[in-house]
Amino acid sequence: MKRALIVLFLAAAMILAACGSNQSATQPTTAPAEQPTTAPSAQQVTIRIWHQWDGAYLTAIEQAFRDYEAANPNVKIDLSKPEDVSNALNVAIPAGEGPDIIGWANDQIGQQALVGNIVALNDYGITEDFLRSTYEPAAVNGVIWQGKIWALPETQEGIALIYNKAVVGDMQLPTTLDELLQMAKDFRAANPDKTFVCNQGFGGNDAYHVAPIYFGYGVPSYVDDEGNVYVNTPEMIKGGEWLAEMSKVSFSEQSYDICKAALAEGKAAMWWTGPWAIAGIEQDGVDYGILPLGKPFVGIKTLMLTRNAVERGNAEVALDIMKYFTSAEVQAKLALTNKTVPAATAALQNPEVAALPTLAGFGAALNLGVPMANTPFASAQWGPVGEASVAIWTGAQTPAEALAAAQQAIEAAIMQMK
Repeated sequence: MKRALIVLFLAAAMILAACGSNQSATQPTTAPAEQPTTAPSAQQVTIRIWHQWDGAYLTAIEQAFRDYEAANPNVKIDLSKPEDVSNALNVAIPAGEGPDIIGWANDQIGQQALVGNIVALNDYGITEDFLRSTYEPAAVNGVIWQGKIWALPETQEGIALIYNKAVVGDMQLPTTLDELLQMAKDFRAANPDKTFVCNQGFGGNDAYHVAPIYFGYGVPSYVDDEGNVYVNTPEMIKGGEWLAEMSKVSFSEQSYDICKAALAEGKAAMWWTGPWAIAGIEQDGVDYGILPLGKPFVGIKTLMLTRNAVERGNAEVALDIMKYFTSAEVQAKLALTNKTVPAATAALQNPEVAALPTLAGFGAALNLGVPMANTPFASAQWGPVGEASVAIWTGAQTPAEALAAAQQAIEAAIMQMK
């Protein structure tokens, strides 16, 4: 009897062991919610985005993020717009209370990288090959700093020549800066009270609006990542000589309002300005075209991945959102609603986007452009280049003299930064 009980006991133990073995093969020993995961869709997560979007422009963007949430029910996206984002980031991120993603202009990249608020995307599978096959040239160059990728570009902004078709008539449009200057001289000779080109940077302390001329003659940038300055160069001087000649056949005073009125009244054939002016031009009833010429500064709106996202384990989900939002599909949809110029090449080539003359015209202009510098050294460029341009326009100094002085001033300012 005793022996029979032992046999039964052993048999039961073997059955229980087998059941336990099968159970451990098909179920985790720990509840799934307690398991770490690398899949963006495997756990509930809130991604915080601090941004600079506002107004009606924001409405379409909010919808794009709601669409992402609908496709990824485990992800909640929290959008916030701090009043002083720079100071807010410097306080919040070291404390672990900052956003996962920053929506900001590319000219902030260098400073944010230096203080450690953002992380390079190279470590998360983003390559230059991916960037260059996906986004426009200036947008790509504008998110690379010190040889690393620090953001994904969403939209671009910059200036182009907007011309009044009624004034230009059947003239052959210029294809080079030299041709534009000659046409301006001929136009002024025939119309002494008019100007061929109006630009608020002509005669003003404005390094931004005159950039298409300087860059158009081959200046790579005013200042680069390493703090090298390209202001006292043959290319820059040639641009200065162009400005000096243009000053002889142009209005002595130019501003946004002066140029807007002159284009509408037929006193200016062209106005070098950006997409922000289009609504006013259309309200004025101007039949206009857009001409890409020279190389404008290209401002790029981007999404940056923060150190806090990495520390929270949110980097993969955050990067997925960044890639989604900057994708051709999403940006084409936003371009049609907000009339923004997408950074994604396929979005610009989308037939509906390409059919809009404003987006196609500015897209072509920005394709030629130079990205806004993302180095902290860039703050040294604005005043000296603007002052030199004023001195050239007014004749107070020759281009060579004015630009040599600007070079010295920028280099001195950069030395203090290093």
